[in-house]
Amino acid sequence: MPILDSHTIEFFSRSPEQTRRIGMRVGGSLKAGDVICLQGDLGAGKTTFVQGLAQGWGSLDSVSSPTFILVNLYRRANGDQLFHLDAYRIESMPEGEELDLDSMLMDGALVIEWPERLGNLIPKERLWINLDHMAEEHRQMRFNANGKRYDDLLDDIRQSMFGGA
Repeated sequence: MPILDSHTIEFFSRSPEQTRRIGMRVGGSLKAGDVICLQGDLGAGKTTFVQGLAQGWGSLDSVSSPTFILVNLYRRANGDQLFHLDAYRIESMPEGEELDLDSMLMDGALVIEWPERLGNLIPKERLWINLDHMAEEHRQMRFNANGKRYDDLLDDIRQSMFGGA
């Protein structure tokens, strides 16, 4: 796991199961109001990552790609909510504004696939994860924290995955 700077880590997943386990580590640290952005081409492992994230967060619901419905809502037994947004089909800023990200963030954490399509609608403070397809099942993952909360989240991820900073 290379630590590129204090706000960035990079590592490789060798299988879908490992990608899910990495997502579980992130999900275990999520709080309401958190924003996780997942950028990567089709087949890069974004939804696989969210499957693990939701499991680690404690979702009662199974995860599927919200490509055609835009937003999936996952719940925990205590009533907490996790929103899973797929912006692939968003074609304009006004269309993105209709999603009302602020209201989602007041009610829970938000994971966004294809966040680059939403531009400035995404809060500046967030955890941005790039997933790149390297080989059949291998993915390169780069985590970049923007803001103190996300630096702390990145530290939690480092600690849970690798036992140190």
